[in-house]
Amino acid sequence: MRRKPSLGLAGAVAAVLIGAYAWSGPSPAGAVSHRPAGWSQSWGAAMQRPVAGGADEGPNWSTEGFKDHSLRQVVRLSTGGAQVRVRLSNVYGTRPLRIGAAAVARSAGGATVWPGSTVTLRFGGSPSATVPPGAEIVSDPVPLATVPLEKLAVTLRFPQATGPATFHRFTTQPAYRASGDHVADPSPEAYTRSTDALYYLAGVEVTGSTGTVVAFGDSLIDGVGATPGADARLPDVLAERLAATRRPLGVVNAGIGGNRLRYDSPCSGEKGTARFARDVLDRPGVRAVIVHLGANDLRDSPGDPCLRPGGPATAAQVIDAQRALIRAARARGLTVVGTTILPMKGALFPVWTPQVEKERDAVNHWIRTSGAYDAVLDADRILADPADPDRPRPGYVFQDGLHPNDAGFQALARGIDLGVFR
Repeated sequence: MRRKPSLGLAGAVAAVLIGAYAWSGPSPAGAVSHRPAGWSQSWGAAMQRPVAGGADEGPNWSTEGFKDHSLRQVVRLSTGGAQVRVRLSNVYGTRPLRIGAAAVARSAGGATVWPGSTVTLRFGGSPSATVPPGAEIVSDPVPLATVPLEKLAVTLRFPQATGPATFHRFTTQPAYRASGDHVADPSPEAYTRSTDALYYLAGVEVTGSTGTVVAFGDSLIDGVGATPGADARLPDVLAERLAATRRPLGVVNAGIGGNRLRYDSPCSGEKGTARFARDVLDRPGVRAVIVHLGANDLRDSPGDPCLRPGGPATAAQVIDAQRALIRAARARGLTVVGTTILPMKGALFPVWTPQVEKERDAVNHWIRTSGAYDAVLDADRILADPADPDRPRPGYVFQDGLHPNDAGFQALARGIDLGVFR
């Protein structure tokens, strides 16, 4: 497929998947250029307002918050470094967030950490911190050498009631809670409760990387359909590909299941055009962004409270919103990769109509042919059923009939030419 001539790159090499070219980008360019190595995010998540759990993702603790609890959360780094620091968010908090203590350690699986690996986190030299409502805070650096794909456990202590918690609604890795102070415990015994959501933890940052790729979007990016605990989401597999080529480039998952471009959602976060600055542009070391948004703007799901306000969008409205993201990214010098909207026909919940398909086709045609993006990941053609391209390929689809399964996410990640991340 094609790249914009202004980029001055060599000819394109596209992978043939499912009988069609799946990637529009440059030919592989060898090792990533060695830019100055400051702080960059090795792991990150997009934060949301508190909302009660549902039948799909299960219960969470966001509306009740925490009081006299220790919270342990495990993350997998995408790249390593010589130092580590942790970013905490109280963006949607209604009161100051008191952190009584915090630590980072090497994960030994579940809520267990390796004995002797726990390092106390400090904030401006203090072992405690207060995060104002609407703000984020970054810990002081700690000299903890890490490697790509290593798992760390971040433990936070809340001595006082937090109120409703800034969080990320859907994850494939549980968070663990204990009553009382168990920050330094290597054992999991006190951590008797868990939920599949993340709280307050917005990023883990390292030195020594050459930058960060942010995957920004909806459930396709967030990882709905991936096996819990298997690190099988699209950003996870992309990080593994980069690590295998020894490229010190981080990958951050800034997807929110159900997210839209043009309207906020009571369930699925601020609209993409509003959260783009915080979730992409403001992340340390960001160099490139992969965008998949618009499916939830187009979909026709009458009566779904998570899609209020706003009705089904037109292709022109989705394209205008995507152009706004591109302009913002270009103003910061980022490489911008567009992703076509996945096949939607056949989902086992209300999503698709003939009109939705017409608008989806129009958006995808623009993404492929307009030259607005620096490169294109053609999720539509990768995931489409050869017998009916409006539907997902049977071997690549989760049991809900819409989202990719692990094999589908693997195929998407293989469709990315790593040469685009120069």
